[in-house]
Amino acid sequence: MKNRIGKIEVITGCMFSGKSEELIRRLRRARIAKQRIQVFKPSIDTRYSDIEIVSHNGEKIQAEPVKNVAELAGKIRSDTDVVGIDEAQFFDNSIIDVVNGLADQGMRIIIAGLDMDFRGEPFGPMPFLMAIADEVLKLHAICTICGDEATMTQRLINGKPASYNDPIVMVGASEKYEARCRKHHYVLDKPKKWSFNK
Repeated sequence: MKNRIGKIEVITGCMFSGKSEELIRRLRRARIAKQRIQVFKPSIDTRYSDIEIVSHNGEKIQAEPVKNVAELAGKIRSDTDVVGIDEAQFFDNSIIDVVNGLADQGMRIIIAGLDMDFRGEPFGPMPFLMAIADEVLKLHAICTICGDEATMTQRLINGKPASYNDPIVMVGASEKYEARCRKHHYVLDKPKKWSFNK
């Protein structure tokens, strides 16, 4: 049991908003403070490196790739001060209990992940992680269409908006995804949620 109080920090937002960059910045500061850190990423994310978290602007930090939450939990050392987790949306909901347990034992947990999938709907365990977090930072990108603040992730297939019925998980970068504002975010075949009666 650690003497310090544990903490859960969530960094979230759409693609290209700087989530991984902010995660790397916080982890580097913890390392400068001589804290013992462990960094994890889902093994599905191989866009830039198998063994590093790499931001879109080229910042990087070494990370252990893990297949699932059980593998991640099994690798945590008892003397660790800070645990960094990138792309948390790709893990299942069991990550919620693991993160809570680690924070209860006095560890600082820093999590980065997409808040919404390409459909504009909550992504995996992220809504729950935001709910239990002690601190949430929601970052924004720039809309590639109009230049306004972007909060949505646009998936493009052959240059055209993806269908609502396409698979949720499709790892990619700029060739498949763009940051968009709400006005310019399109999802083909998306069911209508609600509108004013006219």
